[in-house]
Order: sequence, then C-alpha cells, then structure tokens
Amino acid sequence: MANLTKRDLVVRISNETGVAQNHVSTVVQKTLDYILESLAEGRDVELRNFGVFEVRLTGPRVGRNPNEPGSRYDIPPRATVKFKQGKLMRQKVAQMTAVLKQRNMDGARDGAR
Repeated sequence: MANLTKRDLVVRISNETGVAQNHVSTVVQKTLDYILESLAEGRDVELRNFGVFEVRLTGPRVGRNPNEPGSRYDIPPRATVKFKQGKLMRQKVAQMTAVLKQRNMDGARDGAR
C-alpha cells in the first residue's frame, strides 16, 4: 500500500471538483503553511473530526551513547507537536485493526519459513 502524498491529494481533489490542479495545489499548500505558522507561534490547530495538533514542551532527560559505556548526556526540553486524533478518524482507523493483525500474522509466518 503506497503512501498518500501531497501531489496525490491535489490530483484527487482536482479530479473530484473540476478545479485546476495549480489552484488546488495553491490551496493545499496555503492550508499547510497556515497550520505550520500557527504551530510555530505556539497555537494549537483543531480540525473537527480529524484531530488536534498540540504544541507541547518535552521534559529534560538523560541520554546515553551505547558505544560509550557510562556516558551521560543531558537532553534539554524542547517544543514538539503532538497529534490527537478526532473521533471520526479514530473510528475509521479502528476498522484497519483486523487487516493489520492479519498482515502481521502473515509476515510472521513468512519469516518463519
């Protein structure tokens, strides 16, 4: 199963709406730009039935280099983006559970041969 790309979105929206691809591309890119801009300003982005992008600060932690026994590196806190899926997305993605379980079982069987 191939990944969905921005180009795929543009082509599909263009085909379904009859709007020229260059116009659709501009709208998609502007949407992504505004989402990024809001997150960079520390504002959460809520897209109903899709999900919420939240800007959060990770806590400080200690890192270790496995190639240097006993080494410790302080990793400072930093801002990250957390995605919390919406109800509709959660329901739709949950339908993939059986398919993914079957794929994992098939892969485990193939690897045992």
